Amino acid sequence: MDKKIEVGILGATGTVGQRFIQLLEGHPWFEVAWLGASDRSAGKRYAEATAWQLDTPIPARIAEMTVAECTPGAGPQLAFSSMAGTQAGEIEEAFARSGHFVVSNSSHFRMAEDVPLLVPEINPEHLALLAVQRKNRGWSGAIVTNPNCAAMVLVMPLAAWKAFGVNRVLASTLQAASGAGYPGVPSLDILGNVIPYIGGDEEGKFARETVKILGALSPDGERIEPLPAQVAANCHRVPVIDGHMVTASVGFEAPPPLPDLARALDVFSGRPQERNLPSAPARPIHRTEALDRPQPRRDAGAGSGMATTVGRLRPCPILGVRFTALSHNVIRGAAGAAILNAELIHAENLL
Repeated sequence: MDKKIEVGILGATGTVGQRFIQLLEGHPWFEVAWLGASDRSAGKRYAEATAWQLDTPIPARIAEMTVAECTPGAGPQLAFSSMAGTQAGEIEEAFARSGHFVVSNSSHFRMAEDVPLLVPEINPEHLALLAVQRKNRGWSGAIVTNPNCAAMVLVMPLAAWKAFGVNRVLASTLQAASGAGYPGVPSLDILGNVIPYIGGDEEGKFARETVKILGALSPDGERIEPLPAQVAANCHRVPVIDGHMVTASVGFEAPPPLPDLARALDVFSGRPQERNLPSAPARPIHRTEALDRPQPRRDAGAGSGMATTVGRLRPCPILGVRFTALSHNVIRGAAGAAILNAELIHAENLL
């Protein structure tokens, strides 16, 4: 590209906002030109406004940038959102109404009928909803979302197996502490412990988002028809820094041979790989035959944090197959997913 596309970040001082800054530094297509945050941070240098948590330093140029209030109409047309809570929906809608293209990591719009819940390797055709969204809402801008960080782990292997007729999924998640943001879960609650509950309807989001992501456009192109599968989840917070793990059993209309399932994982790819998008992993699924893998400390960084590692593939005496999967929750499950979404949107000439 002759000139990089300027981007803004809503919620730039938080954990995911920091990861956006880290991943966008040196990006071949995008350049951070605007940082938005709460009025507590507005007017401060970014280095003063944030409690930087990552293992690489704040880029010098970003450290000196002044943080702005999240005012619609301010900043570049393309905005990444890492906002949380009820304010996320209000601010993202105001930005879309003002002509911004918002690529969001927040949960507010994920289940809206006219908003794509995008995983580029799985459902790029869902971007057709953008025309419906603008017609329905009268926006000159748009909103595209990426999934819950735990659902992101599950949908990759399920997408590889969709042709086999997935109809039942029973999953348990082991979710890293970084998924709770900063300061997150108190240390005396999480150290040496497992918390078998994550608030904010985490288990419901996991199930609903999975079937939407794997669903198909309705014949009239107005909505997504969810995958006709039953999904149930048990979600746990564990004392791991980064890397969400999912253990699952999956049922099929007609159980396929295990070698066929293994091969489907090995050959799985999608439009990001076809288009060689900058953030796309060469192989979106890494399959391991090691008996004790995947592990967060060893495998969360697969594909620069953008790949999902699947292991322990074996028969399930109750459903069809069982396995363990792992993804980096703040990269593939949050900031990296949104950046890949923006790359696809740009490559499809939809900005």
